[in-house]
Amino acid sequence: MFKGFKEFLMRGNVIDLSVAVVMGTAFTAVVTSVTKGVINPLLAVFGSTNELGLGVQLIANKPATFIQIGPIITAFVNFFMVAAVLYFVLMLPMKTIKNRFGTTKAAEPSETELLIEIRDLLAERHAAVRAQQTADRAVENDPDLDSSLRR
Repeated sequence: MFKGFKEFLMRGNVIDLSVAVVMGTAFTAVVTSVTKGVINPLLAVFGSTNELGLGVQLIANKPATFIQIGPIITAFVNFFMVAAVLYFVLMLPMKTIKNRFGTTKAAEPSETELLIEIRDLLAERHAAVRAQQTADRAVENDPDLDSSLRR
């Protein structure tokens, strides 16, 4: 049981995934603090003069009916910043490295190899046709067969 668990953990995909989750979580904290320190104050500039921030008040003098738009915009900014950094810092370099040092494509056969393969296939087909013709002649020349079975 422990051997199977160890093999599962030692697979490259599990380790890569765990590293990506940890890095994503750490970077999310950085992006959240940047949006709280920079983006939220900029959004407050566009909001009204009340302390609730950027949003819409559905019923006047009832703070519970305030729809906040600022946190939604902040969440989108967080998402796009994390996605962009993970793509440009992790995915793009890994793709480049994989393309440069990854597996090479199988070499395409040369013209001579293709001609040899065609020749061999034609020879096999010719042998099969000859065998069929020999079998047909044997059936035609067999005196034990009923005349209705002959061609």
